Amino acid sequence: MERRTVEFAILGLLIGVGVAVGGYFIGHGFLEARSADRYVTVKGLSERELPANLVLWPIVYSVTADDLETLQQRLDDGATKITAFLAGEFAADEINVSAPRVTDRHAQGMMDEKGRLERYTAEATVTVRTGRIDAARAAMERSGSLVKQGVALIRSYEFQTQYLYTDLDAIKPEMIAAATRDARAAAERFAEDSGSRVGGIRNAQQGYFSIEDRDPFSPEFKTIRVVTTVQFFLVDD
Repeated sequence: MERRTVEFAILGLLIGVGVAVGGYFIGHGFLEARSADRYVTVKGLSERELPANLVLWPIVYSVTADDLETLQQRLDDGATKITAFLAGEFAADEINVSAPRVTDRHAQGMMDEKGRLERYTAEATVTVRTGRIDAARAAMERSGSLVKQGVALIRSYEFQTQYLYTDLDAIKPEMIAAATRDARAAAERFAEDSGSRVGGIRNAQQGYFSIEDRDPFSPEFKTIRVVTTVQFFLVDD
């Protein structure tokens, strides 16, 4: 009887020790898990101002005539004068002449009483596509000379000059890294106030890159932005 009592006592002691040890590890692991769950979510911004590296300059002109043959001759004459004006500055593969858009005024009921309104009108576009922004802007300033040559230039809201930036892939990695550094700096300010320090990255989301004109008066300069959202672990000091 005494032997069985001793055995039960030893068994109870072992179970108690096991529960205590197991409880320690479970509790310790729980504390570590809760510590690992402490994080802060911040946003980081990277911004650059760069000149555009591509310009699309559509030169729109119009002609009128009473017959289609004369209309085509006047279209060809306008295109010849415009391409000659551009040839001194731009290569042939930078200049493109588009098909005209012809309107029959009589078919649309557009006639005057004295018959002075020519029947056909046409608009055509000569487009310059080049990476030489300064040369294009200088040519724009001189384009008034085409009017003196009889070319009726028109302002088109459908075809407007566009300045583009096309080398985004070349600057993406550095801008993302800069945005991440900016996010970490924000996390460090928060951690300092909370008596913690910033650990590793828990999660990161890259936002979309935006390319916008610097302002309405200088579209040849672009402002490029990216915002990243980053979660950093917080570690107690």
